Amino acid sequence: MAETPALGPRFLAPAQVAELLSIEVGEVISLVHEGRLRGSRLGSPPRWRVEESSLSEYLDAQREEARRIALWRQAGEASFPEVWGVGARLRR
Repeated sequence: MAETPALGPRFLAPAQVAELLSIEVGEVISLVHEGRLRGSRLGSPPRWRVEESSLSEYLDAQREEARRIALWRQAGEASFPEVWGVGARLRR
């Protein structure tokens, strides 16, 4: 049986990406220019297209950033004597 050739990357229009992320189309193009999304100008006339796989990677990076910010805020709210156990020794 012959193997099916692997398909290349799937591309989305910036308007589709903007709708999925609830942002403006211009912001999608900015994310491509910043390298946070992978995109290319394809077709004739050339129009921006964003690799679908880069959208997943972008969302994973956003989740990781949010997780780190939450941890940082939690650390800022913690009392350092409580974290290091110094407060317990001072109370004796």
